[in-house]
Amino acid sequence: MDVLHHEFVAAPGASPGRLLVVLHGIYGNARNWTSVAARLVRERPEWAVALADLRGHGKSPGWTEPPTVGACARDVMRLEEQLGGPADAVLGHSLGGKVALLRARQRDGPPPKQVWVVDAGPGAARLGGGAWRMLQALRNCPGPFASRAAAAEAIARQGFDDAVGRWMATNTRRSGDAWEWRLAAGEMEALLRDGLGTNAWHAIERPRPGLSVHVVKATESRAVSPVAVRRIRAVARRTGRVHLHEVAGGHWLHVDNPDGLHLLLARELHGVAR
Repeated sequence: MDVLHHEFVAAPGASPGRLLVVLHGIYGNARNWTSVAARLVRERPEWAVALADLRGHGKSPGWTEPPTVGACARDVMRLEEQLGGPADAVLGHSLGGKVALLRARQRDGPPPKQVWVVDAGPGAARLGGGAWRMLQALRNCPGPFASRAAAAEAIARQGFDDAVGRWMATNTRRSGDAWEWRLAAGEMEALLRDGLGTNAWHAIERPRPGLSVHVVKATESRAVSPVAVRRIRAVARRTGRVHLHEVAGGHWLHVDNPDGLHLLLARELHGVAR
């Protein structure tokens, strides 16, 4: 059975008793969250962080079964089992946030104590936006490339900022004298379609016993709509186990406002020692 590739982060000399699993968004990889994890464990050394590569991303292989967010959630549970799980907390950004919500609803194992959803709408949404544009860019620029810089330039020529091009180029690997994408466009499209089409409101509106859900909305992003904000607040008042946090910044909060995100996590991550 394949297990997600992950990178384990703990404070030097610490003996952490709590585990946070972090899931990146579409086209990302585990290392996107390295600085956030390193800073968190320095301040909260009782926590360790497992930065996971979702299926088909980073160093995790693709699978023969159809790539869906539900399948990704099962991957996460298998990773937790390998690490002595269940995790005390699972945090997901964007597509990873929806994976985290589905992980919280799995019935074939105990849930984490906390689920963190960073700037991801719980409901179904229409295809479109920057993620869909990036899929078309991947198809327009299949490679191989002479260098990572050439891959970054190819993406930038598709209408993206240079910084976005450089970020996407971290998803390349050397193959002989050339560089090729780690990402398969077909797998990315399947995950994107399934993620946008999946309604995960049940994980928020009917949280499992012992689980708390934290939704983090980036104030300058439209990923969590005003209607969704009102709905989450209503559930928060009713259950006392759902929490909405608004943090200044855009969709890439861990880049736009790492200080604000760190302060929130350092304050609100509590859990029970494993």
